[in-house]
Amino acid sequence: MEKHIPIVGTLWIVFSVLWILLAVFLFVILAGAGMVSGDENAMAILAIIGSFIAFFLIVISIPGIVGGIWLMKRKEWARILVLILAFLNLLNVPFGTALGVYSIWALMNSEMVRLFAAPAAPPSPAPATPA
Repeated sequence: MEKHIPIVGTLWIVFSVLWILLAVFLFVILAGAGMVSGDENAMAILAIIGSFIAFFLIVISIPGIVGGIWLMKRKEWARILVLILAFLNLLNVPFGTALGVYSIWALMNSEMVRLFAAPAAPPSPAPATPA
């Protein structure tokens, strides 16, 4: 099961970066459509709408990138973050659903839970005996 950690992490990073690229693409299309129209009101309105959509998509993509990076570093909080994102993405048909199902399957496995369990505190050193 340990081999699934880098796969899940990489998939979340790639999925989130694709959403950021979509955000930039939509902004360019909307702002470009406003410029092509030649109408100043259309330019302003489409630039505002494009900016809002791009900002929203970038903001919702950041947790996927952060979660993917720290998941590969075996942080328990990243596993929980990715699980939350996976459940939310089940509604994002078809790719978000596939990624969500795979992430839930991989990260909810009992072996995976043990891998991410916080390490026990190191034993305290024995008191030194005077010589």
